[in-house]
Amino acid sequence: MTGKRIALVAGLWLASGVLPAFAQKQGGVLTMYHRDSPASASIHEEATYSNNVAFMAIFNNLVMFKQDVPQNSVDSIVPDLATSWAWSADNTKLTFKLRDGVTWHDGKPFTSADVKCTFDMLMGKSTNKFRKNPRKSWYDNVVDVTTNGDGEATFNLKRPQPALISLLASGYTPIYPCHASAADMRTKPIGTGPFKFVEFKINESIKLVRNPTYWKKGLPYLDGIDFTIIPNRSTAILAFIAGKFDMTFPTEVTVQLMKDIKGQAPQAVCKFESSNVNTNLIVNRDAPPFDNLSIRRAMAMAIDRKSFISILFEGQADEGGALLPPPAGIWGLPQEQLQTIPGYGPDVKKNRDEARKLMEAVGYSADKRLKVKVSARNIPVYRDPAVILIDQLKEIYIDGELDVVETANWFSKVARKDYMIGLNLTGNAVDDPDQAFYENFACGSERNYTNYCNKDLEKDFDVQSQETDLAKRRALAWAIDKKLQEDVARPVIFYSRYGSCWQSHVKGVTVMVNSSYNGYRYEDVWLDK
Repeated sequence: MTGKRIALVAGLWLASGVLPAFAQKQGGVLTMYHRDSPASASIHEEATYSNNVAFMAIFNNLVMFKQDVPQNSVDSIVPDLATSWAWSADNTKLTFKLRDGVTWHDGKPFTSADVKCTFDMLMGKSTNKFRKNPRKSWYDNVVDVTTNGDGEATFNLKRPQPALISLLASGYTPIYPCHASAADMRTKPIGTGPFKFVEFKINESIKLVRNPTYWKKGLPYLDGIDFTIIPNRSTAILAFIAGKFDMTFPTEVTVQLMKDIKGQAPQAVCKFESSNVNTNLIVNRDAPPFDNLSIRRAMAMAIDRKSFISILFEGQADEGGALLPPPAGIWGLPQEQLQTIPGYGPDVKKNRDEARKLMEAVGYSADKRLKVKVSARNIPVYRDPAVILIDQLKEIYIDGELDVVETANWFSKVARKDYMIGLNLTGNAVDDPDQAFYENFACGSERNYTNYCNKDLEKDFDVQSQETDLAKRRALAWAIDKKLQEDVARPVIFYSRYGSCWQSHVKGVTVMVNSSYNGYRYEDVWLDK
């Protein structure tokens, strides 16, 4: 090939955005520090992306969000274990044609039975029980999953639900094998994905190795992934700067630490992006005195959101409701609507004056203060804003004492309502109203940590869920979100923006801007060294 023809071909590759196959290199182990020790290896039983980051690569879904597209949407959903999908004429049946010839890591064949077994467990219909089932509410509209031979599975619904396909694309929706118990999946997970589980040493490390029989030929590029658990953020960043790790824990680098990395490791590649994770106030509304709406409302009115954002992010974070605000979010309330909600307006002094009046009306004052414990998970993204929250609550006669809880105990603690006030992070694994509303605010949902229950509003959840017109559904979702904030269901303080960094030899990384949960398949990541 002449030099002119080589230049022409290279130009066409660049213009098309498609790189030639030989650009990627096989081999090498990706090293990453992990921010804490996950409670288990079972994605279906956990409620933190500490789990997904380490274990999503073991599995496949029926469908997934395309791993190189930063903003998740229904348009970025691609086949995975399914080769295609189709809705029935009345939109109450969603049928998947399944991929043939796929095997589990132990060599047994993947079939439609595995799909049915997975969702029977998620819907609580199986004798093989999850210890925790935080996303059971995602499938309340699914009557059952039926099979047609080994290669077809159908989700039968009570009513239309266009968002189901997005829920199935989440990193939280892997397919599990029928032949493995729920208990085994916590400690020795078996998947069909690009990497196989090797070991998980609690508080030390997690190791994955390349699946040599992966059904996607030529993938993954990496020989393995090694995670070293380092809860101290500063220690971990220093190790990354020193070149001991290929990549930071995703979306965990603060504005301040990003400056350190850029100053001391200028060769590193860093992205600072939005995430579909909000920091919020949870209140045990069933326990006195927090069963009093006036106290809950006063706490919501006392929050100075801009102060949180200024201190923690140097102004680089976002105010929002239950849904991630635009432009990163597809469904969130626009700022002009958000500012009309009590407590969101810019006049913090006025808000706190009203909050103090509410507290005084129920008997509290500068001389009679309410003493509480403020629970927070024992990692910086929880502890740091909890300290600010405690300081702000002092303005309305509430004296808080920080109660730190280890990751392994945090989600079970708040799920059983064993707290008074909590500083919580809620990650919406899919940027869609169905996931946010049903999981976090539906009556009886395991992830409804405040026990908020509004049966009338829940009917509105169903109305928006069935709506196929995008503009109409967005308007319905905005009205619901506004009502949730006015009801002090789970006051949202801010949506974080955090950085992810990797060494210049790491290629193929995409940071998703509206989910911290769905981008860790790692099958396209490779090392240029």
